[in-house]
This record gives sequence, C-alpha cells and structure tokens, in this order.
Amino acid sequence: MDRRLFSVIVNFATVVVAIAATDYALYVDPLIGSAGTGHVFVGANVPFGFVQLGPTSVPQEWPWCSGYNRCDSTVIGFSHTQLNGTGIGDLHDITVMPVVGEVKYARGNTSDCKSGLWSYQDRKHEVAQAGYYKARLTRYGIDAELTATMRTGLHRYTFPHSAESAIVFDLENGGGWDEVTSSSITVINDSTIVGYRRSSGWSWNHPVYFKAVFSRPFTAAHLITNGTEQSNTTLEAKAVYGRFDFDTTHDSEILVKVGTSATSIEGAALNLDTEQDGCNFECVRSQARDAWNKQLGKVSIKTHDPSVMRCFYTAMYHTMIAPSVMCDLNGSYHGSDHVNHTDPGFTNYTTFSLWDTYRAAHPMMTIIHPEMMSDIINTMINIRKENGKLPIWHLMARETNCMVGYPGVPVVADAITKGFTGFNYDDAMEAMLHSTNLDERGQKWHRTLGYIPCDSMKAESVAFELEYCLADWAVAQAAKKLGKTAEYNEYMRRSKQYKRLFDKQTCFMRAVDSKGQFKEPFDPFIQRHQADEYCEGNAWQYTWLVPHDINGLAECFGSKKKMLNKLDSLFVVTGDIGKEAAPDMTGFIGQYVHGNEPSHHIIYIYTMLGQPWKTAQRVRQVLTTMYNDGEEGLCGNEDVGQMSAWYILSSLGFYQVEPAGGRYYFGSPAIDKASIKVPGGTFEIVAHNNSSKNIYIKSIRLNGKPHKKPYIDHRDIMSGGKLEFFMSDKH
Repeated sequence: MDRRLFSVIVNFATVVVAIAATDYALYVDPLIGSAGTGHVFVGANVPFGFVQLGPTSVPQEWPWCSGYNRCDSTVIGFSHTQLNGTGIGDLHDITVMPVVGEVKYARGNTSDCKSGLWSYQDRKHEVAQAGYYKARLTRYGIDAELTATMRTGLHRYTFPHSAESAIVFDLENGGGWDEVTSSSITVINDSTIVGYRRSSGWSWNHPVYFKAVFSRPFTAAHLITNGTEQSNTTLEAKAVYGRFDFDTTHDSEILVKVGTSATSIEGAALNLDTEQDGCNFECVRSQARDAWNKQLGKVSIKTHDPSVMRCFYTAMYHTMIAPSVMCDLNGSYHGSDHVNHTDPGFTNYTTFSLWDTYRAAHPMMTIIHPEMMSDIINTMINIRKENGKLPIWHLMARETNCMVGYPGVPVVADAITKGFTGFNYDDAMEAMLHSTNLDERGQKWHRTLGYIPCDSMKAESVAFELEYCLADWAVAQAAKKLGKTAEYNEYMRRSKQYKRLFDKQTCFMRAVDSKGQFKEPFDPFIQRHQADEYCEGNAWQYTWLVPHDINGLAECFGSKKKMLNKLDSLFVVTGDIGKEAAPDMTGFIGQYVHGNEPSHHIIYIYTMLGQPWKTAQRVRQVLTTMYNDGEEGLCGNEDVGQMSAWYILSSLGFYQVEPAGGRYYFGSPAIDKASIKVPGGTFEIVAHNNSSKNIYIKSIRLNGKPHKKPYIDHRDIMSGGKLEFFMSDKH
C-alpha cells in the first residue's frame, strides 16, 4: 500500500476515534426510563434550559406525568415546557401541532382529545437524541422534528401535498393538574404571531409568553375561543387556539421558531431574535448537541460494559434538565412575588424538587457544576426574600409546598460548608434561620415540644420531624463554619430530637401523640398515601432517616451490632404495604425501596458502621438490577435528576450520605476509570481489576498514599488528583 494513502487512512481513523471520544451525546438515550414508572422527559432541550420541547400524549393517569409514556403512541402536540420524572403533572405550555384537514379543538380529557388534534406516531420512525427529537404523525402524514436553545424551540414540519395543511397553536391543553386561566394570540403579520398563556395547577398562576415566526407566510389565520372563530389577517384575541393555514406540496418544509419568556412578549422576542439569530434548523441542532457535549464531557469514563456507558451518560443528561434557567437574556425574571424584576446580577433558576434532589443531585452538582452554585444559592436566597422562606418544591416562580421538611436548607448549608463563594453568607444564614423557625407545617411543635404530635397534623408527622432534624443538623454545620456558636449548639440539640420517635421495644421510628404515647395500632409495613405518619414510605424505611447521626441512631438500637442486624433484615423482610400505598414505592429489595428517595442513603450506612463489603454488595445489586439501558431502565420516578444522580455517584464509587459537609462514603465503583474536570484540574478515579465479580474495595490510595478513611472529602476531589480503588472478589 502507498505510504501516503496508509498515512491518510491512519490519520482519518485517529480523527474518527477522537470525534467519537468527545461526542458523549452518542451514549445518551432519552428513551431510557420513558416506560414504566420513570416519567422522564422525552424531547429536545439544552442543559438547564427553560424550554423542554417534546411530544405530549393524550392525557392518561399517573404514568403520564411527564406527558409521555413509551407504551402510548398518541400525540396531541409538542409543548415547550415539561417536567422530568415528577409524580405530579403540570406545564406543557405553548403546544404546537401540525395538522391536515379539519380537526376538532378539544380540552384535555381522553375522549375529547381523541376526537381533536391527536395523531398516532410511528415508533419505527421516532428518534430521540440529546437536543433533537423526531416523530412521524401517521394520521396526517407529517414528519415533525424538534430542537431547542436555552429559551427557544425550533420546529421543522414536513407536510404532504394538501390545500388543508395547518399549524395549530394550542393554548388550552396543559399537563396533569394544569388548567389555562387566560390566553391570547395576536397576529403581527402573515408569518409572525405573539401571545401568552397563564395557567394554574401544581404551579399556580404562572405565565409563559411567546413570539413565533413561520418560515413562510400562512394563507389564513383562525383564532378560536369559546367556540367563536375570528378569521382574517390582522387578529388579536383572547384565544385558546390559533390555526394557521398553508398550501403544501409533497415534502414541503415549514419551520416555526418560538421564543419564550416568563416576563413578557418583549422578553420572548429578545430571546428568540438573539438565540436563533441567523440560524437554520441544522445549526440550532448542532449547537444543542455541542452544549450537551460540553456538559457531559465534564466527566469522562471508561468501562468494559457498553451498557454502563449508555446508563451513565443518559443519567448525566437526566440530571441536567433541571434546575431550569428562568430569566431572559437581559437577566429580567418573573419573581416569586408575582412581579417582574430586572437583572439581579445572577442567573435565576426554577424547578427545585428539593425533597428528592438535596440527597444526591445537588451534592453531585457541587462536584460537576461548581460554577453554577453561586447562582443556585443566590436564587434560593432571593426566593426567601420574595416568598418568605427558602424553596420547598419551587416551580415556575411559585411555591408548591409539596413534600415534607424544609429541604432547601441542606442545599444552602452544603454550599456554605463546602466553601462556595459568590453569595452573601449572612443572607444565606438568615434565610436558613428564618425558614426553620416558621409556624407552619408542624415547625412550631418541632421547636417547642421536641417532636410533632401525630394528632396535631393531618398526616406525615414522623416524616416531617425526621426531615426537620436532619436539616437542622445541616444548619448547625453551617453555623460552625461561620463561627456562630449559639446557633450551632441550638441546632445540634434540635437535630437529635429524632430520638423521641424511636421505640426501643419495636426498634422503629413511630408516631407519638400529644400525650407522649406511641400511636396504636402499629404495622411497620402498611403505608397509606398522605393518610398516615410517613411520606411515601413506611416505618421500615423511615427508621433509617437519620443520615446525620448514625452513631446516635446506633445508641437508640442499643448497639451497632443490633443496628446492623436490623439493617440486614431490611433487605430480606417481606410484608404487605397495603392497597393505599403511594405509587412511588417501587424498586423493592425486601423493604428497601430504591424507587423512592427516603431509602437512597441507607445502603451506605453499612460503610459508616464498619461493614463496607455489605455496602458494596447492595450497591452493585442496585446498579445492575434497578438501572438498565432499556425503556424501563429506571425502577422509580426520575424525580428531576435524583434517581440518576444516585447512579452517577455510586458508579464513581462514593455517595454523600450526610445532608451537608461533603463526606462521600465509599461503595463499589461500576466504572473502570473516570476523569472529572474540577477547579483544581482533573480528579481521576481508577478501579484496578474491576469486574462483575471483583466488587469489593480491598484498599484505596489517594494521590499515591494509602487512604484509610471510609470516605473522601469534597475538598480532596475539587483539588484534583488521583483516587485508586484496588478491587477484589473477597471482602
């Protein structure tokens, strides 16, 4: 062979390998977790974008919370705002649907939608990638393609030959609890419309404004509201539907650029005109993929198992759908006080599923996205100023008060204890102290009685008390960091109040009434959703919700040995949780429930108690049986990144058990090598002799020196260096 030709071939192969090595998006499959209970978002977006542009199915029951379920091939439109893995449905603002012929415009119940805009899509032609989505609408013979920027969506519809082609803007149909309260469409000219949709649901009274530009003029416009239609070329109406007609030939392409904003039509126009300035569809699609690769490339892994590559990078993808940017390009944002604000000097965010994400998703962000932490904490401090407390479950600038505890507190405390800067520590501390001393959601009893009497709350008293205790511990650690001795002592005292709920006879955390007696009758298996003392769990899971004081919990049991015996039982005991149990309780190993968050730290308690080999066994069991690269690859709700964050951290070999402070306890790495970009350079992880049999960590070296601690500190990771696990098949 000619040497020059050989050189060209070799160089070309090298380039191909290099491209493949940096195109991490190749390993992302957004359909992982799209069936079963995963509830993941499927569509086009960019990391942490305001826009999640994807298909919305005919509304069904709980498995359709995200608007999409792989078992359902119906489509009623492509919406610009969606949720990822939640247990409640909402949003689906500004829905767009291409159609051919006359259709009925119908609100959200199944029978109406099936007679309305809906179509089936051909699953064989469905494509879901990072930043891109494609579907074929069989009813109309239309190919729909979607891509996105941070605040805008871009649609490309390929029509058949027809004089009755149209694109419909549906401002009526929303997701889950969402219902439109007011809406408007204004026709600016024959290719531009603007409008807004204001709705209430899980997030109440939230606005989304839009500007849309068609790539070619429409022949007619029809605005429909309350059964009344207006039809001419210069229209303004309080419309819930807008139909825009086109004459199309075979394979005619029509693009629709849609800018969105929570502040105003002017904000939507700014976002659209800037983010899609001069870009065609392929340009925006390429930029979206580049944005994903930039973020995914922060962690480079090597593994002998291709499915682990797909699971890992899809998990990273799922952790970066939220929190979502909620401000215009000029910094303006719609606040929790229902007022528009000018640039506050930081990027404002929304979609904080904190009861889920304080456990792993936010600690993971402190490693992989440290540059975002000041904006995240400033947003939370700002929410306290506008709304009166730190966020609990914050969605579209509205506090839903969903779930138990004050879960925004550990996130702020964690940032302080890890030494992040860019926000005011005094403001952060004040926000935590204020939020933990309100007279709502059982807080008054928590402070004054030392526990929440079960007969003083409608439900979930045990869950609230335990969540308050662990968050109080986090406040204490932040106070210690800032030299606030009085606050440290007070919050450490409060953090130990969980002991009042521990029944030494049964060795379970139990409800206590206002007379100081344990509530009877008691069954540690039964769970009654929102009607008993636990939240989406039972006594078997909640007994371990003391991640901040494992030694103190061992004292409650009487000894570490007794605690370990009970912990062993958790993974093998069986019992009936009852017909009224929360649907979120999935992924059982005995009474360990990996599909829901209260269990997520429990496996690592073994390491904390000196039996790391049991952690290794259970971690590998969960990684290999509760996650896979199929459509049912998640054993429970994604919950805005928490399920995936557990997978990422555990695959790397460690997990932050305590709610703040940055001690990551070791488990069993699923990867062979990993390189993480950190402020100090690169943090490298190597698992020597790793395999499906060699699951036990025999020894550890950090920067070439023996490492005897059962955890690694956050500062050691962020400084860069090398962590080596030496794996074995024997513990």
